[in-house]
Amino acid sequence: MMKNTLSVRAMLLALLTILFLNANAQKRPNIVLILADDQGWGDLSINGNTNVRTPHIDRIGKEGAQFSRFYVSPLCAPTRAGLLTGRYHYRAGVWGVSNSREFMNLDEVTLADMLKSAGYATGCFGKWHNGSQYPYHPNGRGFDEFYGMLSGHYANYFNTTIDHNGEPAKSTGYIADDLTNKAIGFIEKSKKAGRPFLCYVPYNTPHSPFQVPDENYNRVKQRGINQFSQNKGEEDEETTITALAMTENIDDNVGRILKRLDDLKLADNTIVIYLSDNGPNSWRWNGDMKGRKGTTGEGSVRVPFLIRWPGVIPAGKVVHDNAAYIDLFPTLIDLAGTPVKKSGKPLDGISLKPALTKAARIPDRLLYLSINKNNSVRKGHYLYQNNALYDLVADSTQQNNIASQYPALTDSLRIAFDKWYADVYKNIDSTRSLPVGYSQFPKTVLPSQDAVLHPSTKGSLSYSASAPNSSWIANWSDTDSYASWNVDVHTTGWYQVNIRYTSADAGDAFKLVLNKSQISGRIPEPFDPPLLPSPDRVKRTAESYEKEFRTLKVGEIKLEKGKGELKLLATELKGGKFADIRAVELVLMK
Repeated sequence: MMKNTLSVRAMLLALLTILFLNANAQKRPNIVLILADDQGWGDLSINGNTNVRTPHIDRIGKEGAQFSRFYVSPLCAPTRAGLLTGRYHYRAGVWGVSNSREFMNLDEVTLADMLKSAGYATGCFGKWHNGSQYPYHPNGRGFDEFYGMLSGHYANYFNTTIDHNGEPAKSTGYIADDLTNKAIGFIEKSKKAGRPFLCYVPYNTPHSPFQVPDENYNRVKQRGINQFSQNKGEEDEETTITALAMTENIDDNVGRILKRLDDLKLADNTIVIYLSDNGPNSWRWNGDMKGRKGTTGEGSVRVPFLIRWPGVIPAGKVVHDNAAYIDLFPTLIDLAGTPVKKSGKPLDGISLKPALTKAARIPDRLLYLSINKNNSVRKGHYLYQNNALYDLVADSTQQNNIASQYPALTDSLRIAFDKWYADVYKNIDSTRSLPVGYSQFPKTVLPSQDAVLHPSTKGSLSYSASAPNSSWIANWSDTDSYASWNVDVHTTGWYQVNIRYTSADAGDAFKLVLNKSQISGRIPEPFDPPLLPSPDRVKRTAESYEKEFRTLKVGEIKLEKGKGELKLLATELKGGKFADIRAVELVLMK
């Protein structure tokens, strides 16, 4: 099935290449797409927050256009999938943020695929969060260059381990600063090569853990907080200070990108976009809108959206009609002058070009936002959310449920949502297999967050933290418990098997089993390093702390092409528990 899917996708991309390279010869615009993580609509000074200073981000909206009602998914990975494909995230196969629920279906054609086929250089610098193993990896989804994090809930934002085109690398300094350095380098390289470029910068801040350089923290701390959430009793001031300091750090880096575009004389032919993937991750001022990250109220899904293209998009333009993350793909393809209808799948989004470049209104339509049936539908200024109805013009903070006053409208929106949900959710594969054995990426990493844990009735096998991403398999106290990964071996052949572990004991025995193949090993020596120092400003509640893992080369195993359940079993324990496991690696031998 995967082979057929990839073949169809390859044929589509080949067709796109022919179409695009023979398109009109006008100079195509560069695109810089900047995405913040867990940043609310109210976290910018352009939207009235007096606690924060974001002059560079604000500049994008003042020199271009801003949308007053722009909507995204309630969670980060779904938003990323939708903006890259122009399709609702369920259609793209994304229904969560961990345990492979964030993987984007392989038959989806991404924005990077489209623009690469049109001759663009494509780079992604930051948090991907739409699949780890090739061809789910960014390098398999149209990006020539990738430098960043494959999953969410990263453990540390200073001098940490990231992925660079499929290989581990060390970041330098604060993560957002480092990502910006790499993005600017990519822009410079593309300019030198004379190629138009897509530079996608999905920052992983101000998502927790709450870490930020002293310079940013101190200036927000010194000013203090004078504007609070509507739930002031639940707001933690130190969290607010740190989140806004992280926002000001992003602003500094946006300023660096804008300045480099100016210096390189690229600004006039570069589309710059700034938005966030969902609402704030803590209670802080957000225009008194209802809800925060993870719900479908205004406070969770209404985010900033600023776009600049000098000479094409009028400066100071404000668009008041509803728009959404699914519109980004068709809008950018339209602005870039490439045909959007050749992507191979029907789009849910529409091009916003007429609203940006002319006085056209955005057509009225239903916008659906959902995560696990926490649902909402927006029709004009009406919001239907979980059997309640609100008029957002008269009641932007959702204080008055008017469903009983408009029963026909309420029922019609509920019926529309149920029909939509049934249609899009059929694309979800809850038993997704992880691909193994591609010659383009011979090493496949099977991390702990993609494992299925099978604790015995007497065991306590678990992740090291409540958020599986960037955690490890821990508390392995018996030989009846085991961990498994559903895999799909693409190539029959011999594979080097490695495990990444820490252990206080030597001599623990284990085996890995996949269908009729198996290999045994033993932990040769203790390796139990302390947790790495973590400069958190606020005590973390979700992420694991970071620690170093050792790679044990277990041996070689022959794997047959096909699907199966790869099991990791502890067969003998010398101490009180088995090793902590960060990942299993399968390396296709040449």
